Amino acid sequence: MEESNSLFRIRIISFFILGFFIVLVASLYFIQIVNGDDYSIKADKQYLRPNENIFDRGSIFFQDKNGINVSAATLKMGFILVINPKLINSSEEKQIYEELSKILPIDENDYYEKVAKKTDPYEEIAQHLTDEIAQKITALKLTGVNVFKERWRFYPGNSLASNAIGFIGFQGDELAGRYGVESYYENILTRKDKNVYINFFAEIFSDVSATLGDDNQKREGSVVTTIEPIVQSFFEEKLQGANEKWSSRKTVGVIMNPKNGEIYAMGIYPNFNLNDFSDEKDASVFSNPIVENVFEMGSIMKPLTMASGLDAGVVTAKTEYNDKGFLVLNGAKISNYDGKGRGKVNMQEVLNQSLNTGVSFVVSKLGNKKFADYMKNFGLGEETGIDLPNESVGIISNLESPRDLEYATASFGQGIAISPITTVRALASLSNGGMLVTPHIVKKVEYKNGLSKTIRGETDKRVIKKETSDEITRMLVEVVDSALLGGTVKLDRYSVAAKTGTAQIPDPVNGGYYGDRYLHSFFGYFPAYNPRFIIFLMTIEPKGVGFASHTLTQPFIDTVKFLINYYEIAPDR
Repeated sequence: MEESNSLFRIRIISFFILGFFIVLVASLYFIQIVNGDDYSIKADKQYLRPNENIFDRGSIFFQDKNGINVSAATLKMGFILVINPKLINSSEEKQIYEELSKILPIDENDYYEKVAKKTDPYEEIAQHLTDEIAQKITALKLTGVNVFKERWRFYPGNSLASNAIGFIGFQGDELAGRYGVESYYENILTRKDKNVYINFFAEIFSDVSATLGDDNQKREGSVVTTIEPIVQSFFEEKLQGANEKWSSRKTVGVIMNPKNGEIYAMGIYPNFNLNDFSDEKDASVFSNPIVENVFEMGSIMKPLTMASGLDAGVVTAKTEYNDKGFLVLNGAKISNYDGKGRGKVNMQEVLNQSLNTGVSFVVSKLGNKKFADYMKNFGLGEETGIDLPNESVGIISNLESPRDLEYATASFGQGIAISPITTVRALASLSNGGMLVTPHIVKKVEYKNGLSKTIRGETDKRVIKKETSDEITRMLVEVVDSALLGGTVKLDRYSVAAKTGTAQIPDPVNGGYYGDRYLHSFFGYFPAYNPRFIIFLMTIEPKGVGFASHTLTQPFIDTVKFLINYYEIAPDR
């Protein structure tokens, strides 16, 4: 009996020892791993400014094709040079300036203006100094001169994906994410002020459950984007090249996985340097027109109209109509781009030759309400749900009109205005079997407590039948193989589906459309029957050229060839 009691006591003691060990290990994990960066600052306490926490924020990563994280937004450590004018005698001002100027460039006027503020104990002279420079300044032991440690946001890619990543800036008195991922994921990336200078052992022996249940710990973290940096860099070069060649006002593009909505590249030109944008005079350069603005897209909307007709069974690729080159609806004349009639043509030729009268014919067979229902099902009048701020909703009120004219013009992308990302989402459904996906630019959130969450963009919303997706894909492959620039860009070993668009730009002052301003667009996907990429391009107001086939075909084909080689995609024909 006594032996049994002793064994019981040993087990109880062992249980408490094990419990204590688990609490100790868990606490050490949170202190050394989760809060390791915070405590590393403690070693540099002598460099910190009094009563001020050093800046902290979660990281943003790109991810390369091998799944390796590449820094997109991080923190950089350095020093700030500060003077205390109250402690500097007038007789010492010149000497201090001369001594400091031997180590780093200092604006003389700025220095004397600040040192003259004799009632002010704190004036910043220079920021982002290296450790070497900080040590040299400290060694001078100048009265009223100090260096303090600082951290600031740093973007290793400079302008790479700048409109998608965004930056941090002051909103009133608060430093917070502005634009892009920095803004959308502010609640994940921000770090709440907290005192990291607490007793190390007290932390170890505190209630570990409180640490595990800390709301800030659950929420704070870093984000891994879907952007592939090599693809993004190549794509931006193509956008810049097209913009400069045609003197466009702006050129943008998206490369997305049409099956799950992952965005591999999102480019805008002109863009800006995330590390040095103080001289930008036009704040609109910071916004993201792919998400935030709407446009009348023109003829790249024709495949949506044609797919609707195919899906409803009112037309097939071989259905014919008599093309007179124009038609009159509600007293208004609608013409083909060249005003010419082709006589009897089929639906394949409607896409090959981009005939406005042809897609208007499809609407007449569908009926206005059914056509409008299809367009709404494609998501044209709703947000895509992309994880970027300030998404605009399409302007599709013309699809509620009692007049036939508005439905006919909508069939070829005029009279309704949608964002580029909405366009990409809708067109992706033609390629992926008929499903709407949710575009997203973040793949994973890595929380500070060691947990993570994967972001997925798949959906179960079907907008057209799989058979319709297969048929419209076949028709769009035929457009590339035989019609696009006369079939000269056909890839013999790869099936590519694509369509161009040229749209007039509305005149907001006088009404109607400008006679000399156009928006060119282009979309395509490949390998066409099992697509890995959908590519969207748009250039606004190109000069000296009439059609998107001449401005955007080559950048598109160059991008296709690059992706084939970079991802080592096997031929599909």
